[in-house]
Amino acid sequence: MSLVEMVMPRMGESIMEATILKWHKKVGDYIQSDETLLEIATDKVDTEVPSTSEGIIEKLFFNENDVVPIGATIALIKTKGETTSAIEPSKTIETITTIEEKENLEIEIPFQPAGAKTNGANTGFRFYSPLVLNIAANEGLTMLELDKIVGTGNENRVTKKDILNYISEKNVGSNLLKIENDISEEKTVSNPIQEPQAIISNKNENAAIPNQPTIAKGNTEIVVMDRMRKLIADHMIKSQETSAHVTSFAEADVTHLVQWREKIKLDFEKREGEKITFTPIFIEAIAKCLKQYKWLNSSVEENSIILKKDINIGMATALPNGNLIVPVIKSAELLNLLGLTKKVNQLANLARINKLKPEDTQNGTFTFTNVGTFGSLMGTPIINQPQVAILAVGAIKKRPVVIESAEGDSIAIRHMMYLSLSYDHRIIDGALGSKFLSAVVKELESFDINRTF
Repeated sequence: MSLVEMVMPRMGESIMEATILKWHKKVGDYIQSDETLLEIATDKVDTEVPSTSEGIIEKLFFNENDVVPIGATIALIKTKGETTSAIEPSKTIETITTIEEKENLEIEIPFQPAGAKTNGANTGFRFYSPLVLNIAANEGLTMLELDKIVGTGNENRVTKKDILNYISEKNVGSNLLKIENDISEEKTVSNPIQEPQAIISNKNENAAIPNQPTIAKGNTEIVVMDRMRKLIADHMIKSQETSAHVTSFAEADVTHLVQWREKIKLDFEKREGEKITFTPIFIEAIAKCLKQYKWLNSSVEENSIILKKDINIGMATALPNGNLIVPVIKSAELLNLLGLTKKVNQLANLARINKLKPEDTQNGTFTFTNVGTFGSLMGTPIINQPQVAILAVGAIKKRPVVIESAEGDSIAIRHMMYLSLSYDHRIIDGALGSKFLSAVVKELESFDINRTF
């Protein structure tokens, strides 16, 4: 018999930790390879984690609602085979009380991508100590950055000195080089190119709490935020603190677009097996305009502007419980209308049944939201960090509109829609933001009513 370590899988380069929501197995249970062992939650999505080995659960190192760093050993599985060495659960920074302990902590934590198989031996993935992982989380470093650091420790392992030198070279500031005596005190590090990361802790302050009202005084009741609502609230506040928000408005005559969809929607569904909504049509127009206005498809890193070559458009999607999630359509500029329709429907359906994978919500470069779905005429959306812009469309309404022509002006009933673009005024001025918004309007208004699908 042998003991195989199962680690918290890597869920994406910007994700440093995950919360254990539920264990599907307990100590002593038999589990098959690829059978679900536990459910976890990140700041992106909830997901199931399959076992990487077949055998008997020997030990579980964490409890439900614990926050666990990526790469930490979460369970030991007793399997048939050669004996391998097992490690104790990684110490969190809160359990380390002296500077000497922090500096001498050398417990190795294997970090590996989701779905990778382990056999108890070193499979080529890098190892990071809990101290290094915690410093990276506190300073907002991504796993991609960690992978690039040259390690001077045993087997090229990244040491405390290596990561602190890396941070120093980035000129983040001398205060980031200081390990405080009480690291367990929660702090926030501002990093405009990465979504907020919570400090690693045994206590999960964002743990899922039943959304059950509690009667307080008189005719009032208190509803505790669930984990996702807390994350959304935190993300929105930090976005306002990071970006200088400006919102520009425009209106579009989408009569041709509405008439075309009404004309082809039944045949489209019969032929392609998909319902066509307005969303893929809007995303198609946005993607075309982002190719022309590249600064809207970027992010900010300190004093540099990172222009993204891929156009990955996130679409804000309302969940049945009232929360919001943003699945991402990767390389939207390469998809035709049929491809966009299939992708939009697929991601929306997965979101509603809580089956999105972490990669489905990562690497967005621009966000689209339809506030008109629930009747709003317009809105002032908040930028989805680390992006620099977000476009909202309102409800399509019939209104009398003045039509200009060579023969003179006339009044006609048209399908009209308001658009609002919120953008980061640190790098996008009003002129550029307005030009992009006008380009989207022109794209929608010039929609070819005779196009095929």
